[in-house]
Amino acid sequence: LQNTTESLGTVETLADVPEHVLRGLPEDVKLFPSAVDKTRLGVWATKSILKGKKFGPFVGDKKKRSQV
Repeated sequence: LQNTTESLGTVETLADVPEHVLRGLPEDVKLFPSAVDKTRLGVWATKSILKGKKFGPFVGDKKKRSQV
């Protein structure tokens, strides 16, 4: 079974990410192609993050689980 996004040829890029999301990323967290789905972006750490590290505050629109 082929992913619908792949069959349409659509690949998510940084241009698709709202500016406030990019500004809100912690310093050592970046968006790169996902290891799970190459047509989507994934969240990657550029160095180890200590257990218990807190991030925020987050900005954006709250979404229901069914919307993501």
